[in-house]
Amino acid sequence: MKLASLKSGRDGKLVVVSNDLAWYADAGHIAPTLQSALDDWDRTAPRLQALATDLEHAAIPRERFHEHDAAAPLPRAFQWADGSAYVNHVELVRKARGAELPASFWHDPLMYQGGSDEFLGARDDISLANEEWGCDLEAEIVVVTGDVPRGVSAQDALSYVRLVGLVNDVSLRNLIPAELEKGFGFVQSKPASALSPVFVTPDSLGDFWRDGKLHRTLMVDLNGAPFGRAVASDDCTFDFGILIAHLAKTRNLGAGSIIGSGTVSNRDADGGPGKPVAQGGLGYNCIAEVRMVEKIQTGEMTTPFLKDGDTVRIEVRDDAGHSIFGAIEQVVRLQ
Repeated sequence: MKLASLKSGRDGKLVVVSNDLAWYADAGHIAPTLQSALDDWDRTAPRLQALATDLEHAAIPRERFHEHDAAAPLPRAFQWADGSAYVNHVELVRKARGAELPASFWHDPLMYQGGSDEFLGARDDISLANEEWGCDLEAEIVVVTGDVPRGVSAQDALSYVRLVGLVNDVSLRNLIPAELEKGFGFVQSKPASALSPVFVTPDSLGDFWRDGKLHRTLMVDLNGAPFGRAVASDDCTFDFGILIAHLAKTRNLGAGSIIGSGTVSNRDADGGPGKPVAQGGLGYNCIAEVRMVEKIQTGEMTTPFLKDGDTVRIEVRDDAGHSIFGAIEQVVRLQ
């Protein structure tokens, strides 16, 4: 089952979307918004699934689904926590500045609490006030949970995953160091992130969703050229069960909590830093990573951060080449 929110009011209008992303059916008679559906999932999920089945068989009124009309599936959420499941990414960033990676990073996930009062639609612009802030993309996988009890085990945590999707976790890299020096984490360096047009239930992903990981290639294009082709299940140190359990160690999680994987990052086949796609590698899912590789290899970072007019596209496709979550496609606008 695929769910989306059309732009309407602050929290969008819930719709069920066909598997090929071509059609939608209004789900307002079941739940007006995705958050309200998640709040009463045991009741709403079977009814939404029945609506999705009718939609696939063209047995109910339907309308054309256009990704440009979609808000974020959750335009605002009660919680957004972003992890760092790909330690390769963290290791590269630290290595470039000559810092050792603490051994704990391999068994204790990093995670920060982000702003959840505004999520951008997949085709909304990235509004940037100052190019000197170092605007960067970060292509990630996200899950949305139901109500999760405090102290849940990593194994049991996966049963609370309601939906899977994508996020562009925008970062302002040049603001990060000063914030981290204060010891309280990210605030100004983390503006609004964009979510994929649709979120998908784990059962609808079939074999693509196994062991708390998405077993697909995350396709990232920058200005129309391939930038990243990392496989989301590879080099993933912490699956989503571990990330959810980490967040819920000392508190309950409310339905509609969004949890991110962190930047998807693969090592090269020889175990070293990844190579650009143009050189036969799997590329990168954020600009900071390629800059770190440049620093390590040449001593100088040459790839620029995002600037006015740049276009970022993030997508995952099935074996037939069809988009699974729809595409995040954003243009940077200096405003």
